[in-house]
Amino acid sequence: MACPIEKFRWRRRKEARPAELTAAALDLFVEKGFAATRLDEIAARAGVSKGTVYLYFSGKEDLFKAVIRESLLPLLAEGEKLVASMHGPAGDLFKAIVMRWWEMVGENPIGGIPKLIFAEARNFPEIARFYAEEVIERGKRLLVAVFRRGIDSGEFRPFDPELLVHIVFSPLMMRVIWKHSLDCCGVTTVPIDIYLREYLELTLRGLRRDPA
Repeated sequence: MACPIEKFRWRRRKEARPAELTAAALDLFVEKGFAATRLDEIAARAGVSKGTVYLYFSGKEDLFKAVIRESLLPLLAEGEKLVASMHGPAGDLFKAIVMRWWEMVGENPIGGIPKLIFAEARNFPEIARFYAEEVIERGKRLLVAVFRRGIDSGEFRPFDPELLVHIVFSPLMMRVIWKHSLDCCGVTTVPIDIYLREYLELTLRGLRRDPA
C-alpha cells in the first residue's frame, strides 16, 4: 500500500501536468512554429507520454488555445482591473499598460506567439480566429477605454478610438515580432528602453489636445 505522502505527491504531480504541458507547448510553438510542432515532442519536453496529452487536451489546437488562455488572458484581465481602479491622467494609465505589457509579453517567450499567428494564420485559420477574438479584440477594447477616458476628460484631442487603436498599437506589435525574428541576426540597433521611451513620447504627443 502506498503511503499517504506518496499518494499526495502523485496527486500533485497529476494536477500539475496540464500546466507542464502548456509550458512545454509554448516553448516548442515559439521555437518551431505551430505546424512543425508535434504532440509527441510536447509530451517528451514535459516528461510524459503522448497518450497523457490526450487526457487533458483533444489535440494540438486545443493545447494552443490553453497556452493563450493561461499566458495572455490573465494579463488582459489585469489591464482591465487597472483601467477600473487607476485614477488620474489617461496618459499615465496608457504608459502603465504599455510598460506592463512589454514586461510580461515582450520580455517572455509568449512574445513569440504573435509572430506565429502572423506567419501561420492562412494555414490555420481556426487558431488565428481564436487569437483575434480572445486576445486582439479584448486588447482593443482595453485601449479604447483608455482613449475614451482621455477624450472625455479633455486630456486627449477628439478622435475615433476604434480607428486609431490599430495605429497606436502597431509599433509595439512590430517590435515584439522583430525581437523573435530579426533580433537573432543582430539587426536591431535601438535598445528597448529607448524604443519604449520614444514610442510613448511620440504617441502621447499625438494623442494629447495640448502636446506641450
